[in-house]
Amino acid sequence: MKFLRFGPSGHEKPGLMDPDGVIRDLSAHLPDLDGPHLDRERLATLADLEFSRLPEVPADTRLGPCVGRVGKFICIGLNYSDHAAETGAQVPPEPVVFNKWTSAICGPNDDVIIPRGSQKTDWEVELGVVIGKGGRYIEEADAMDHVAGYCVVNDVSEREYQLERSGTWDKGKGCDTFGPLGPWLVTPDEIADPHQLAMWLEVDGHRYQDGSTETMVYQVPVLISYLSRFMSLQPGDVISTGTPPGVGMGQKPPVYLRPGQRMRLGIEGLGEQHQQVIADETR
Repeated sequence: MKFLRFGPSGHEKPGLMDPDGVIRDLSAHLPDLDGPHLDRERLATLADLEFSRLPEVPADTRLGPCVGRVGKFICIGLNYSDHAAETGAQVPPEPVVFNKWTSAICGPNDDVIIPRGSQKTDWEVELGVVIGKGGRYIEEADAMDHVAGYCVVNDVSEREYQLERSGTWDKGKGCDTFGPLGPWLVTPDEIADPHQLAMWLEVDGHRYQDGSTETMVYQVPVLISYLSRFMSLQPGDVISTGTPPGVGMGQKPPVYLRPGQRMRLGIEGLGEQHQQVIADETR
């Protein structure tokens, strides 16, 4: 199934996409699409609802992030062999782990804000994995049982903040609006193999990224097991699993986002995101 959240920012309601592509309101059956309500059994019961009886949501309604109240937004760096090559980096001997702050999360079609003073804001289409069942020291063989579903993530990144200033990557990864999630949370029964999905990203109609999750170095079960050695994974946590080649930093010469541009990105079976790039006008 394809679950989603809709409505004004901070006041989203849970919904689903019915087989005819109509958004339906689930708020009478589910408080929110968040950690306490993401276990597979609960989501499976919603498949038995008579969709035509659920209220229809207007097609032009804003979509919010497909998961609410995310606890941890965990990201994996250099996790595609072809992306590592374009940046001149070696494939890491263990997964590279960093965080995006949850304040970076926004809807899939919300504006992306270039931070004040930024010259190197970049894009990264990524497969997001949403945890539905928590745990520690999870075995790889059991890891997929902990997945509530998958979604599209745009891991927007400010490269100067990330790489040219002292400290960790996090300061270039967690700016406001740098974590669009959605449009949908797609349950695992709809995705035969998350490691065989086409993924792409365009800026102003030019396709920069055109890859596949098949070049992922550390696959989803490995990542879940690995991360659970260092932290408890909890329902509602999001793992962003890395990006294929074609980022702005990898162009020759590098290309970065400017106000007024539009991004369009998607992953096979998981839908598309559309974002306008704007300047930060905060005073």
